[in-house]
Amino acid sequence: MTAVPTAPGESRSHPLEPAAPSAGTIANPVLRGFHPDPSILRVGDDYYIATSTFEWLPGVSLHHSRDLVNWRPLGGILREERLVDLTGRPDSGGVWAPCLSHTDGLFHLVYSDVTNLSGAFKDVRNLVITAPSLDGPWSDPVPFPSHGFDPSLFHDDGPEGDGRSWALWMEWDHRPGRHPFAGILMQEWDRAAGRVTGPLHRVFQGTELAHTEGPHLYRKDGWYYLLTAEGGTSWAHAVTVARSSTLTGPYEPDPAGPLLTSAGRDTWDLQKAGHGSLVRTRDGEWYLAHLTARPLTPLGPCVLGRETAIQRVVWSADGWPRLHSLPDAASQVPPNPLPRTAVPGPALPPAPVTVPRACDHFDEPRLRADWSTLRRHPDPSWLSLTDRPGHLRLRGGQSLGSTHGQSMVARRQQAASFDFSARLEAEPSSPRQMAGIVHYYNSTLWYYLHLTWDEELGRVLRVGQCDHGRYTEEVPAVQVPVGPVELTLVVRGESGRFGWRPGGTAEWREAGQELDVTRLSDESATQGDPASGHYSSWGFTGAFAGLCVQDLTGAALHADFAWSEYRETPGPHEGR
Repeated sequence: MTAVPTAPGESRSHPLEPAAPSAGTIANPVLRGFHPDPSILRVGDDYYIATSTFEWLPGVSLHHSRDLVNWRPLGGILREERLVDLTGRPDSGGVWAPCLSHTDGLFHLVYSDVTNLSGAFKDVRNLVITAPSLDGPWSDPVPFPSHGFDPSLFHDDGPEGDGRSWALWMEWDHRPGRHPFAGILMQEWDRAAGRVTGPLHRVFQGTELAHTEGPHLYRKDGWYYLLTAEGGTSWAHAVTVARSSTLTGPYEPDPAGPLLTSAGRDTWDLQKAGHGSLVRTRDGEWYLAHLTARPLTPLGPCVLGRETAIQRVVWSADGWPRLHSLPDAASQVPPNPLPRTAVPGPALPPAPVTVPRACDHFDEPRLRADWSTLRRHPDPSWLSLTDRPGHLRLRGGQSLGSTHGQSMVARRQQAASFDFSARLEAEPSSPRQMAGIVHYYNSTLWYYLHLTWDEELGRVLRVGQCDHGRYTEEVPAVQVPVGPVELTLVVRGESGRFGWRPGGTAEWREAGQELDVTRLSDESATQGDPASGHYSSWGFTGAFAGLCVQDLTGAALHADFAWSEYRETPGPHEGR
């Protein structure tokens, strides 16, 4: 099993350091931690992956590479409220399954904004924006067909194509007695007018795996190839392929079965393999970016969420894509659909990237790309990097149980074992004022070490826990002297522990009891009826470690964070 990479070195004097040079091997997952539903795109010699962000901002996380081996985070695309407003979005709602494409000198981004996902209904707005550069400026969103989710665009460019564009999406059917995943729809997309036109085509009903979603369309050697995600987004997940000699079908599935799946291999390193998209290099090599997950135990909790991996693809003699797993992969009968942790990279020069150091001193003009905010875009009303230079200042917002106005800055958990620490200054004067560090999954699942006020004890640290909405606090609270305080979260696989120390001292002191980290997982968050396919809550995001401030008095107490450090460590689960 592959080892979890350690974080950069201890020095805090420089914000960046070089990553290890490429050895020509893709080490999966290439995007660790919550990075699901990858849409991969090549423009010239540049490769991009766009992934879902759900209730986290900026929306649609973006990574860049020149060799498919080394990936650099670029932050998110949807950075303005006019592009997406996530106020009040439910847990695991918000921005789903983006599709990034390029034609006529413009990037096109299609994405879903999910406002409700519980029970029988999926309330969705699908939107399209365009820009001459990934840095923008992005156009105002225009509506895309929205009676389903996972929208994508196919541009029929090249010598064989006619230059037209086509919209694809999955259709959701809420009616009792019908399978909710009703198939893949297609309609011409008029790029100039920004709308669909012409007849609607139902091009694919799916295979026996069902739960057909995530469509992406490609053209090769006179065939149109339709990639879909099937089997649901858990252990039975898969990538299936169907093809047609005409664009609108009928599409016939590959008789050999899924292109990719880890279903039935309970101890395989990369689980939940599915929801993929293809990319072709200049030299004609093909690769598949896909969703995957690494549970802490076989078919156990996926605290890291759903991640992105890349597989090499070859083509069989009869024109079907196959995973490259053996030297004779193109002729394998039957093909091997299992994802690999080590994959041969393309014939491209190594392109190492720089990675952030473990410690952020908040001395840059904007938040680093590894930080996210929860449901609201950064603005001076609640977040500032300039009010006190060299500090992140957060003004108290609503509680962690709210879906409105949280003051939180957090980063993805990307390894099973890590240390997360921060230096905090705050002066609460009410039990309803809190500031600290949080291990967070969603509004109903989190652990929170926070500085607050007690009428009898004065300034104290408390450990709060929310387990599916049930809130408890460990007692007794810990009295804390005046001045800065440093807080830490130490996670080793399935367990974690908070700690603290007065600013400037060396020895950490434990705070609270051992934490059950498995509660902060996709599996714990998902609640519902598998038989009907209707769920009251979903877990699509993975765990975060973050900094947050609450002020339920309405006074907007501020707290200052001088630094925050996230450092991965080898641990008992380093291979998963």
